[in-house]
Amino acid sequence: MTGPHLPLLRSRADLFDMTVASTAEYLKDLWPDELTDARFEVAVLPSAPLGAGGLDRWRVIKRERRIILYRLPIERMSRLHRYDELHKRMMIESCVFRAVAELLGKDPWDLAPERFRHL
Repeated sequence: MTGPHLPLLRSRADLFDMTVASTAEYLKDLWPDELTDARFEVAVLPSAPLGAGGLDRWRVIKRERRIILYRLPIERMSRLHRYDELHKRMMIESCVFRAVAELLGKDPWDLAPERFRHL
């Protein structure tokens, strides 16, 4: 139940999707030529069986320009030193950055160097 005086209901999946979408849009603004046709998708789990390295957190399909982020492995298998909303969001953002870096063949830190520069 919601109304004009109650906050909108948001699930973990909704927050995950919003974080992926906002981070993807941020990176598309920074790299418009490179990411204009890139597609970002969210899946609950990878469809492939568990490999020797464990569960993937994302998959990059370069020829299709697709990035698939897997919500449960990112949310549940990340070891955060502080388990709060800020750190969970930062973990999701870092996975998007690393997946985009893999797609573009760049270092994740090179995608938005001004964002991490402290004056």
